[in-house]
Amino acid sequence: MSRYSVFSLLRHAATGNRGWQRAWRAASPKASYDVVIIGGGGHGLATAFYLAENHGVRNVAVLEKGYIGGGNVGRNTTVIRSNYLLDGNTQFYEFSMKLWEGMSAALNFNVMFSQRGQLVTAHSADQLDTFTHRANVMRSNGIDAEILDRDSVRKLVPYLDFSDTARFPIHGAIFQGRAGTARHDAVAWGYARAASGHGVDIIEGCEVTDFVRQGDRIVGVETTRGRIGAGRVGLAVAGHTSVLAQKAGLELPIESHLLQAFVTEPVKPLVDHVVAYGADHFYLSQSDKGGLVFGGNLDGYNSYSQRGNTGVLREVCEAAIALMPNISRLRLLRHWGGIMDMTPDASPIISLTPVDGLYLNGGWCYGGFKATPASGWCFAEMLATGETPALVRGYGLGRFRSGHMIDEAGAGPFAWLQ
Repeated sequence: MSRYSVFSLLRHAATGNRGWQRAWRAASPKASYDVVIIGGGGHGLATAFYLAENHGVRNVAVLEKGYIGGGNVGRNTTVIRSNYLLDGNTQFYEFSMKLWEGMSAALNFNVMFSQRGQLVTAHSADQLDTFTHRANVMRSNGIDAEILDRDSVRKLVPYLDFSDTARFPIHGAIFQGRAGTARHDAVAWGYARAASGHGVDIIEGCEVTDFVRQGDRIVGVETTRGRIGAGRVGLAVAGHTSVLAQKAGLELPIESHLLQAFVTEPVKPLVDHVVAYGADHFYLSQSDKGGLVFGGNLDGYNSYSQRGNTGVLREVCEAAIALMPNISRLRLLRHWGGIMDMTPDASPIISLTPVDGLYLNGGWCYGGFKATPASGWCFAEMLATGETPALVRGYGLGRFRSGHMIDEAGAGPFAWLQ
């Protein structure tokens, strides 16, 4: 670090950072925009950026009822992977992975994408067979995948429980070397900064309370900061999708559930990869600060709260200790929750809607953070053209009526069954 950088940091610290420039403009709402995006999370911000970057649509507003980074984009376990099995999901999440690989350069902002690799442990011969099938599908789509036997897993992650008394003996694993993690708040800030640089208005503290109609078409929104007109309205409000959709007269096949995350006190470097436990829905990685970051199952009830219950806390700790007994004495520092839109087939919705002028991006279940760039890319194309991009044709609302589901079980708690 240069002498100038050191003195610059000290000066800003001494003044409470009052001299720092904002990463994005503090915009006030205009009377109308070509596109209004409701939701200033990762998907909404990415959509705004790609509208400007790819389609030249810059008269855009992103409306966020809270603050940028306060929703699900800042309340997740930061895992990025493309190890999906079913046609539609496989190609979409791999496209997202490729965008992740170039994101810092595209945004001119370091999102701290770390391709440390992810492995999912197998705990029976049958489970390892299902992983082999998944790996073959991935490879046939040009996605990296390896099947590891027990000895190879032990060499890669020797801190797991390989003893004779292990509750679920490890038989092998599936490994994706390009998977990893990114800094979630940096992703939000990077997209916000880049979109704002293109002229997009990012308006925080602006809650949408209703829609403005002209006949059967939506032509704007009512907000806590006044009425705002819109040529098109994009809905990207993870967790509250069904609530706002109801205001537009749209009933959606979505339930809202809480998904918790946990972090321990910091320890010396131990976990180099993302490790998922094939015997239960549990996964962990180690943050740059040294804390082990855990994830588990949904809380077992519908909720719009960002606080979790102790039942899931107990289940997550039990899985952690079963997989890694050596961390049993670590203390949990904190836990937090994100509100998940859960669909019947655990796959997302990027779709035109029966309501003219309203476009939908939601239902991301367990896959929201890793899908951020591809979701924004495709939703931007939909809003710019009024057409459904080929990559997300399987994610339309009509599939719930026709029965053409993409039932991946979220590649989350029950993916190992497939």
